[in-house]
Amino acid sequence: MSSDLVRRWEWGRGFVLASFAVMVAGLLVFHSVVPDVAGRPGSLLETFLPWLGVTVPVLLVLSLLRRSLFGLAALLLPVGAWVGAFGGVVMGAEEAAYDLIAVQHNVSDENADPAGTARALMETHAGVIAVEELTAGALPVYASTFGAEYPHHGVVGTVGLWSKYPLTDVRPVDIKPEGVGAGWNRGLRADLRMPGREPVAVYVAHLPSVRMGPTGFRSGWRDESAGLLGAAIAEDPRERVILLGDLNSTVDDRGLDPVGEQLSTAEDFAFSWPASFPVARIDQVMARKATVTKVWSLPATGSDHLPVAARIRW
Repeated sequence: MSSDLVRRWEWGRGFVLASFAVMVAGLLVFHSVVPDVAGRPGSLLETFLPWLGVTVPVLLVLSLLRRSLFGLAALLLPVGAWVGAFGGVVMGAEEAAYDLIAVQHNVSDENADPAGTARALMETHAGVIAVEELTAGALPVYASTFGAEYPHHGVVGTVGLWSKYPLTDVRPVDIKPEGVGAGWNRGLRADLRMPGREPVAVYVAHLPSVRMGPTGFRSGWRDESAGLLGAAIAEDPRERVILLGDLNSTVDDRGLDPVGEQLSTAEDFAFSWPASFPVARIDQVMARKATVTKVWSLPATGSDHLPVAARIRW
């Protein structure tokens, strides 16, 4: 390297940029140690954890402008941390055999085209379809459109499940947090009976929304509801369980731990919210004693969420 280049590119420059790179790497690897104090910064970080990778090109450009060898070298840390956490998702997994396709969609209580939404969900040829934010006015439209192709269904409050296979023991699941008003029914459980297989417990749930405000990330009701849902699944006598729902949470968010401790899902981004510019998958398909081999987003409907579909192998 010539003396001129040495003068222009120095190791001593860019200490602040390198510090930011180290901090990003630390957050990617040790996000669980960020406390959920007032404002729930830990849950907020985990909700958008993959997006920490956006800081890498920003720091790269700044290091180049600063002519900092130190800054460029430090970028290896967040790059390695991000690849370690999400590289497998980007690379994708090989196509695997599956026994069931399941679709999950918050159809929105303001959806102006419920029939079109139902037809779009049916194009996946899924075995089961779960929907949330059903309204009394839209329910007959969904029931009529799903019609003969999905003759088995159950509805509790604002959540519903349609199936090509018989459903039995359809009943509510109490996931209502303390302080929520009467008439709030967002949990359903049913036995799915596929030919030649033991019944599978299928849950449909819509956890409370989280809010961003002056005091930070508010998720108390969501977390309480997740605890109730996790407890119900833990006590379910069926060996195999499938959960379909708008959980208002990513699987990395510790607020969902009571559910995540019971169930697992595929490591796919499949961002579902908001439909106009998806940044997180808060609509989930999870399973116990079964493998969710792939999750993907479907085209937009009249909802503010994108539908997600998943392949499940027993």
